[in-house]
Amino acid sequence: MSKFSFSRLKAIKDTGFGDNFSGRFINKDGYPNIKKKGVNILNRYSWYHTMLNLKRWQFIGLLVGSYIVVNFIFALIYYSIGIEHLTGIDKSNFQNEFTDVFFFSSQTFTTVGYGRIAPVGFLASLVATFEAFLGLLAFAIATGLFYGRFSRPRAFLQFSDIALISPYKDKSGLMFRMAPFKNTSLTDASITVLASFEITENGETKSSFYTLKLEVAKITSLILNWTIVHYIDEESPFYSLTQEDLKNIDIEIIVHVKAFDSIFSSDVVQRTSYTSDEIIYGAKFEKMYGPDSTNRFTVLNLDLINSTFPASLPEIS
Repeated sequence: MSKFSFSRLKAIKDTGFGDNFSGRFINKDGYPNIKKKGVNILNRYSWYHTMLNLKRWQFIGLLVGSYIVVNFIFALIYYSIGIEHLTGIDKSNFQNEFTDVFFFSSQTFTTVGYGRIAPVGFLASLVATFEAFLGLLAFAIATGLFYGRFSRPRAFLQFSDIALISPYKDKSGLMFRMAPFKNTSLTDASITVLASFEITENGETKSSFYTLKLEVAKITSLILNWTIVHYIDEESPFYSLTQEDLKNIDIEIIVHVKAFDSIFSSDVVQRTSYTSDEIIYGAKFEKMYGPDSTNRFTVLNLDLINSTFPASLPEIS
């Protein structure tokens, strides 16, 4: 029988999340699980931040797709004006005509201007002038976005997809781990972990937050993996938590990591979270680093960050 209770604990109020929340507070990628209303879409999003936060393939795909679409639109405009206002067009059939117009648009947009095809007349020249201006502006913006994506300090930490309830000391502990996955140099890394429990009081469901006391909350240098351990004793909100409780209670573990990147000389921050269905009861992490075959280097195997093996937990008294 579970003796799981919060009556002995004092919840914290100043989390910034509120106590009436739907779904998880923080997504796995570290961004808040929030939808905002009451403002139009142009003001709702910071498009600069959105472009910086896109995945690499999404960013490249958006640039290439936008380039093709813009040139296709301008090709339609030139074609509607009349191909007789463009010199050097192959007029043998529609496909050759439109292909020439499309490539003339791309040459104008990039200001390459090979010269075989040229606008004739005021309207075609006006459109070409505007397109060239738009192309210069677009490439300036794209260059700034590329620089912003490359120059932005990031932690580049990979978290385990799961958290564990593992045997630890004479009782048990809540554990998850992280590791840097790029050749960064992170020092003075610190971590804060909150646990959110959705409970019902007087017929009202609300979230209560508790700060988890960690065995090690700060390390000097983050080079290998770092396993975060919360010792589950009488002062822990997980005390007397059974596997059945884990299935029936909505729990979210909110992780906030801050470190100093010596290359950028700047602090970097990364967040993630774990929900009830991402916590495995009765398991331990496998070791993910060791010497190489020459015994001269230490190998950190990031493929093992989620590798576990079963482990028996002490009985809950």
